[in-house]
Amino acid sequence: MAFRVRVLAFDEGSTIPARHTGEGEDLSPAIEWEDLPDGTRSLALLMDDPDAPAGVWTHWIVWDIPPSQHGLAEGFQPGRVGTTGTNDFGREGYGGPMPPKGHGPHRYYFKIYALDMPKLMLHSGTQRWEFEKALRGHVISEVWTMGRYERP
Repeated sequence: MAFRVRVLAFDEGSTIPARHTGEGEDLSPAIEWEDLPDGTRSLALLMDDPDAPAGVWTHWIVWDIPPSQHGLAEGFQPGRVGTTGTNDFGREGYGGPMPPKGHGPHRYYFKIYALDMPKLMLHSGTQRWEFEKALRGHVISEVWTMGRYERP
């Protein structure tokens, strides 16, 4: 079997339910992954929106997730599993979709990285550029799934 990820709240490419957006309860959706590649010593998650007007917008970053973990529960809170970075809303944890009204549908990618090291040696609150720098040379495999959201 191949390494894969799925978000339980919606099917690949479909609409993200309002409860998981900034207009709703702003709860992170439950995510599951399976069939980790050989040599996986930790996992990392990145959720972003490449359609944001100012460039790619980071919604969620988590790293140092143990390979024994098979997903993250709905309503993830920083400090429960792994280490959480700062999103582009300026806070740690999940920040749900909230594109500008009338900007059209945005795509939201949930990416899981299988890493060859147990810890990235980053502190909580780290920003995306530092996270991406720490990933270099340590990604065994990457999988993603995508949902859409629009504010008419």
